[in-house]
Amino acid sequence: MPIQVLMPALSPTMTEGTLAKWLKAEGDAIEPGDIIAEVETDKATMEVEAIDEGVLGQILIAEGTEAVPINTPIAVVLAEGEDASAADTVSAPAAAPAPNGGAAAVEPEPAPAPAASPPTPAPAPSASAPPAPSRDGQRIFASPLARKMAEQAGIDLAALNGSGPHGRIVKRDIEAAVAGGGAAVPAAPAEARAPDIAPTPVTPTAPYTEVANSGMRKVIAKRLLEAKQTIPHFYLTVECEVDELLRVRKDLNARSDAYKISVNDFVVRALALALRKVPAANASWTEAATLQYNTVDISVAVAVDGGLVTPVVRNADNKGLVQISEEMKDFAERAREGKLMPEEYQGGGFSVSNLGMYGISDFAAVINPPQAGILAVGAGEQRPVVKDGALAVATMMSCTLSGDHRVIDGAVGAELLGAFKGLIEDPLTMLL
Repeated sequence: MPIQVLMPALSPTMTEGTLAKWLKAEGDAIEPGDIIAEVETDKATMEVEAIDEGVLGQILIAEGTEAVPINTPIAVVLAEGEDASAADTVSAPAAAPAPNGGAAAVEPEPAPAPAASPPTPAPAPSASAPPAPSRDGQRIFASPLARKMAEQAGIDLAALNGSGPHGRIVKRDIEAAVAGGGAAVPAAPAEARAPDIAPTPVTPTAPYTEVANSGMRKVIAKRLLEAKQTIPHFYLTVECEVDELLRVRKDLNARSDAYKISVNDFVVRALALALRKVPAANASWTEAATLQYNTVDISVAVAVDGGLVTPVVRNADNKGLVQISEEMKDFAERAREGKLMPEEYQGGGFSVSNLGMYGISDFAAVINPPQAGILAVGAGEQRPVVKDGALAVATMMSCTLSGDHRVIDGAVGAELLGAFKGLIEDPLTMLL
């Protein structure tokens, strides 16, 4: 029987993704382990592996389709000897959850006749799922996103001709129908649905180029808006003298060509050790309790095309500068290639954002929920300072803590920055 290939859940928090690219075409033979497609999540592009042997009989979701829910059928695999027409008999109901990982496959059920009940009981559909539309008694094939868009816009799918594979109705068909004033769906009793709150429209006052928001950009926007609306931020800044750190860094890097330690590696190490000294800051807020973490896991912001990702240096307080340096170089390279695994950028108890390499002297970062703090690190700059009552010049680095006041009180934040400053200004203590 034909086998459905489902949109995989590539991480515990993934609910939908963009089918970025098909690497196999209809009619291609596939074997278990073959890479058949690429799926773009909010942070990375992941490969989808085939589980079953056969022929890719039909592609149900065109490449480039966004917001495809997990466990949605995206293709049909035919077993040896099956005709391509067998793929047309496969229905696309809402699928049961599948394990994380590669593309899940399940044995499909035959599509029910329009007016007949199935001979055997089938899993009960969601109460809010409408019946599949039909045209002249034949089921209309449309992507889940197209169905949702048609429902919201009041478009009758039966009045459209699909431009997707085998006449499947896809997103661009709905957009074209909306632009052209497509046929409205006849009024029918339906469960009331709260309308989405539309953002304030932007009225351009100058020529512009429209750049579509990527999945990453949308997630960043959603999370930062959530952070500023729900987390009571407060800010503390400390000035750190880094001349000794720069001297120690230069000395360490001169000892070997096998590594090159950066200032940011010292920052990650110092913050991790400071959090070990001040465990009250290594925590997250929930309504039931404050969660104090038993490990020190530092998320480090890395800029990539279209946004940023935060790979996590786990157990950073137990890692030396060279190990942190090697991990961060690997993370940064794979982050820019979109090849980080979900477990490498999810979690973390505290964040670091360093804009010093861009010449930014100081700034305040937005907390990455559900974490309770982020440290914003500026550039080291030579400034006039007073030492022993006399004017001198020192290399100073501004570091600003953004704290969640539900978790971190001012005194706790000050204690954390004090511990951090002591380590940064006496870097040899980080080598013990």
